[in-house]
Amino acid sequence: MAQAKIHAKMNEAACSKFSRTLSMADRSGRLLESLDQLEMRVEALRDAASAMEQERESILEMIQSVQNSQEMRNICSGEREELTLTANRLMGRTLSVEISIGTIRNPQQEEALQKATSVIDEIVKKLLSDMEGARQQLLALHAACVTEAPPVPIDQKFQAIVISCALEDQKKIKRRLETLVRNTENAEKNIKIMDHQKLEDTKANGGH
Repeated sequence: MAQAKIHAKMNEAACSKFSRTLSMADRSGRLLESLDQLEMRVEALRDAASAMEQERESILEMIQSVQNSQEMRNICSGEREELTLTANRLMGRTLSVEISIGTIRNPQQEEALQKATSVIDEIVKKLLSDMEGARQQLLALHAACVTEAPPVPIDQKFQAIVISCALEDQKKIKRRLETLVRNTENAEKNIKIMDHQKLEDTKANGGH
């Protein structure tokens, strides 16, 4: 009789332990599911912030394009002053929007980002003295950041540096280069337009 009670107690303890194990597994599963859902929301949040960051960059670039456009030069000084004030106000309001997306990097990725930034900065310094040469270098750097076969030579050294960067940094480097290439192309167009206009004015004045 006593032995039967002992066996019953052991079975009861085993069943109780098994039930607790299942309950813990259920709780763990629910917690894991909650964390999975939160991870998706975190990624959606970062994507939304990144989209806002790109929109901010795009707006700033468009404002600068308007400020430096040939149309702005061709209007009367009073209208130009009013439009410049509006553009400056929009620029200030856009710059007041601060978006910060932190990127987790290991030491190698941090070093690669610094190298890539330094390479681009050095070319930017050359824009005033040799715009066309600097533009060609920027195109070669941009070619190193795209997957499709580019129509220009690739800077192999820069490509190796970019590959060593964090994925988010790679995207930002590519965007920066795209913006710089667009800006240099627009600047060259404006210079050609101004030069052509100067030539036309000279002809109109009898070549003097």
